[in-house]
Amino acid sequence: MSYKKLSILVPAYNEQYTIQNIVESVLNVTLPGNMEREIIIVDDGSTDGTQAILAEIADRHYASVKVHFHKINSGKGAAISTAIRIATGDLCIIQDADLEYDPADYGRLLKPIIDGDADAVYGSRFASSEYRRVLFFWHSLGNHLLTLASNAFTDLNLTDMETCYKVVKTNLLKSIPIRSKRFGIEPELTAKLAKRGSRIYEVPISYRGRSYQEGKKITWRDGIKAFFTIVYFGIVDDIYEEEYGHAFLHSLSRTHKFNKWMADRISPWLGNRILEIGSGLGNLTQHSIPRNHYVATDVDPLHLAYLRSRFQDYPYLDVKEVDVQMPDHFAGMENQFDTVICLNVLEHVPDHQSSLRNILASLSPGGRAIILVPQGQWLFGSLDRVLDHQLRYSKKLLTDRSKSAGFEIEQVISFNRAGLLPWFFNGKILRKKTFGRLQLKIYDSLVWLWRILDPILPLPGLSLIAILRRPEKTNVG
Repeated sequence: MSYKKLSILVPAYNEQYTIQNIVESVLNVTLPGNMEREIIIVDDGSTDGTQAILAEIADRHYASVKVHFHKINSGKGAAISTAIRIATGDLCIIQDADLEYDPADYGRLLKPIIDGDADAVYGSRFASSEYRRVLFFWHSLGNHLLTLASNAFTDLNLTDMETCYKVVKTNLLKSIPIRSKRFGIEPELTAKLAKRGSRIYEVPISYRGRSYQEGKKITWRDGIKAFFTIVYFGIVDDIYEEEYGHAFLHSLSRTHKFNKWMADRISPWLGNRILEIGSGLGNLTQHSIPRNHYVATDVDPLHLAYLRSRFQDYPYLDVKEVDVQMPDHFAGMENQFDTVICLNVLEHVPDHQSSLRNILASLSPGGRAIILVPQGQWLFGSLDRVLDHQLRYSKKLLTDRSKSAGFEIEQVISFNRAGLLPWFFNGKILRKKTFGRLQLKIYDSLVWLWRILDPILPLPGLSLIAILRRPEKTNVG
């Protein structure tokens, strides 16, 4: 991917003696590939001369510098949140308004993302670097302890979680809710990047730490608050902005035993050249590889970015944007696959017939399509609306539409009978918009039991799995 623009996010509070210098340094630093830059400065209610200086800077550098003023001091996290909303670049980097961090390090910070290896990069003050100012032992020890605590909850091995220098892909950063108003943004962002499965790299940076006499603001009280932030966001899965609508899907993705059960259920019909429609976060993909050729697809930019990050080292796996309703998205894939997997997709799309015909066309003669859809329109409730379901299927509706598209029906399986009552209770009675984390953990922990009971429970399955075959001779139009 080509990254054309960098957004530099600068939270500022009472920095009249340094703000001019840092802006000039950022304006003058050389960016790789002639990348365009925008500097977004958020003054967080300064009471010294910072605001007047920023007004003059904005006037003089109107093409490159945007300045936003908070009426009252709300904290570093609040200022960065404002800057993130304003950012229009492909990448964002956080830059403190003092002179502790050197913009000359931008090149090494950006390189792992530009090279396609990382989704986020941290600049470490404690990794080997050219130089760093020797300052306070207890402050350094506090940083190390907080990083250790953060690593314990995130299962990362960072050397400097509290660093200011964090570069993150903008679309990823905008999709993460920032709740911390003050210095808790550092552990919060780290926890959420880890839970999102982001590839995080560290690079050494130079560091000119300043003393409290020189204006340093973070104190031991902030360290205590940061520890509780680490614990809180280590437990709470608040990792998607509501407008992105992925939180429910992420919760379901963490039911690992259930996902394995679903993968095992369809595995007897999988070939070696597979097209997966609607791969999402890759929960099924990971259970269906390796194969001779595997194409994972989605239409959501966040999912596509995640899939490319997760599976970039698999030479037989490609990630493509494919809308199952659009024939042109299947151009070049006609007759290419012996298997198409399409789980929990058709219920989302208005044009079911075009979708099924496109799937048929991508199969080689005799190839199979494995279609999973929710069963029972009478079950349609609040959970379906949250997931943007258009409808729930009956066996007759699924088979009729499949035959109309040109498929032969091998069999239709009722799946996950044990899930029917929880879905009915939560979606129709309680009208909830998600399952509780504890509910999902309990259900997932008992998948061994649901596997045993699924063939014998006197209930319809929550889902239908159709095994469809493209005839050896057929006209695909």
